[in-house]
Amino acid sequence: MGFDDRILEAISKLGWSQPTPIQEKAIPLALQGKDILARARTGSGKTAAYAIVVIHKLLYLKQTASEQAIRAVILTPSKELCSQTYRSIQGLTSGCSRDIKCVDISPQVPLASQRPILLEKPDIVVATPSRLLAHIRAENIHLKDSLEMLVVDEADLVFSFGYEADVKELLSNFPKIYQAFMMSATLGQDVNTLKKLVLHNAVILKLEESQLPETSQLNQYQIKCEEGDKFALTAALLKLNLIRGKTIFFVNSVNRCYLLKLFLEQFGVRACILNSELPVNSRCHIVNQFNDGLYDYIIAADEAVAEASTPKSLSQQKSKPSRFRKRDKEYGVSRGIDFYNVSNVVNFDFPQNADAYIHRVGRTARADNPGTALSFVSIKDGDKLKEVEAVLLGEAGGQGDSVFKPYNFRMEEIEGFRYRSKDALQAVTRSAIQEARMKDIKQEIFNSSKLKSYFDDNPHDLQALRHDKPLHSVKTTKELKHVPDYIVPQALRKQTRNNKVQSAARSQRPAAGKSTTKGGRTFRKRMADPLKSFQFAGLSDTKKKKKQNK
Repeated sequence: MGFDDRILEAISKLGWSQPTPIQEKAIPLALQGKDILARARTGSGKTAAYAIVVIHKLLYLKQTASEQAIRAVILTPSKELCSQTYRSIQGLTSGCSRDIKCVDISPQVPLASQRPILLEKPDIVVATPSRLLAHIRAENIHLKDSLEMLVVDEADLVFSFGYEADVKELLSNFPKIYQAFMMSATLGQDVNTLKKLVLHNAVILKLEESQLPETSQLNQYQIKCEEGDKFALTAALLKLNLIRGKTIFFVNSVNRCYLLKLFLEQFGVRACILNSELPVNSRCHIVNQFNDGLYDYIIAADEAVAEASTPKSLSQQKSKPSRFRKRDKEYGVSRGIDFYNVSNVVNFDFPQNADAYIHRVGRTARADNPGTALSFVSIKDGDKLKEVEAVLLGEAGGQGDSVFKPYNFRMEEIEGFRYRSKDALQAVTRSAIQEARMKDIKQEIFNSSKLKSYFDDNPHDLQALRHDKPLHSVKTTKELKHVPDYIVPQALRKQTRNNKVQSAARSQRPAAGKSTTKGGRTFRKRMADPLKSFQFAGLSDTKKKKKQNK
């Protein structure tokens, strides 16, 4: 494609051997200077499609430029996406980092602290629309004479996240002529409205593909169950190892996040939480921990989408304000964030609409990796399920059977888990959920860099906060963590026993680098002792003869 050698070097380090379909079609047109509106499913390489072109053009422009200037702006609807885009550009500029400088100004730090960075005039600025507008109003950034390229990523969310007025004001601060790219997973009315504002004679690329991978790569299951059964099923699926690999559980509210987390903790299942109440730095840190394998399960609240798609009633609008911190309108976990190697997506609460379903399930089966999506569907979710099926079948031309396979699980075989789940749920009271949320907020206060200087000047306030009323976490018992054989379904008992034997053998195995002897007895002798290993193979012939002689 005629790229700069430094870009090709970075692409080689990333291990990309050939372009994806969207990259193959979009990049040549973008290099010709055309405005582009591209619709491609999540995980198809849209970020690299525009980032490579932006970097290549900047390297070319800097050869003849007389001064340093901000020439490219990338707008995304959420701070998490800003962070992800910034990391992607860092990877693609690894061979030319001295020539191309990119900054992410989305984190909520004071505008004045970011002013020195912007005064250096970086080549690329990544931001949310509201954050960029705030800097323009503060006169920290001037784009009227320098902007060459504008990118709007996840364009279908820009208006639904409430940025319409911000975008219109931003455009008045941009030059009349610039090259623009819009990337989206769906094409709706909001995208068409935004296209009229941003693009000029744009080329529309709509790949002939479904918004989700084919059935050979993505398996979509649905299981009809009511509220209580959701928890029993989740406990059974995890404790019986029927869900394997990294998994994202999606719920529709922050409270549900903590409810599910506290419930799973009683069964000895560790999971991290992602919701709009957490600061952006903490949210990005959680995503990185999940991607690095520190956690296998993440519980994500998709409440921003739920609230945007569901109009509030008059009573809800007049209700008392939340006692907790204000939710971040620039939060969006199901949209565009690249979670690495996700094997499963579980819709613990069914999404509010088809777009939300597509973006949630799009977190798995990315690139060429297989994935599984399991949705719990209650009676009240029947209409939403039909809507999702209609959209997905419409993409396939209305042919074929339902996209959802029934998850064949006999509920009567997990009756033991049902009783245990009922006990565990009773322990997770409303006050326990509130205390768990308060505990997280307290932890964020302790870790806040903004408040560090305040606590240094006011140590008594810090001590008072540390010695405040203790938070009572949900009591856990060993009985719930242990799965006895009698509650394991008959078909899985043999497999469960084998797993327990292997686990016991691993726990008895000495750690690497440590001696296998202790107190004069070797590890082999300890394993041979039936009182220690709980395994007895029977007496050998020699021992039998010695016993008879005695």
